[in-house]
Amino acid sequence: MLVIVLLAGCANSHKSGLSQQPASTAELVGAKEVDPAIRERISHALGQDADEKALRDALKQRPDNVDAAIPLARGLLMRESPDEALEVLDNILLAAPGDLRALNAKGVVLDHEGRHHEAQTLYRQALAIDPENPMLSNNLKLSLALEGTTQNGNPGPQLQADGRHAPYR
Repeated sequence: MLVIVLLAGCANSHKSGLSQQPASTAELVGAKEVDPAIRERISHALGQDADEKALRDALKQRPDNVDAAIPLARGLLMRESPDEALEVLDNILLAAPGDLRALNAKGVVLDHEGRHHEAQTLYRQALAIDPENPMLSNNLKLSLALEGTTQNGNPGPQLQADGRHAPYR
């Protein structure tokens, strides 16, 4: 399935435990004694919040904006907020019913959550619209494999969330 790296708190290098007083994000970004890699992670996290806000604003302006909904859903899923990701995708499907990319993205989230039958229904619905779509066909096959491997307790293959710029498998 999807691999998500969780970042833990930073320990002070000259103390055995965690820092007693939490520093604000702004202090950490500008601090000289903070490891440059940590500073980069903080800056990246701040950028993700701005990106999420921009994507949500784009969806408010145009509820059928699939180009904003899919990256937002992907970000939410990476932050382990699958319910929010599904809500975004449900809303986009209400505004743009039958959109292949949105159907596929929702299928990927459902597969990630172990809801393989629901995901397969969406892949089949999308394949009824575009039977030659290799991304949808591949994700259906992977979902079927995931269903079998999760029942056997084996790790499954990875699904492709957005085929627009991603290579087909």
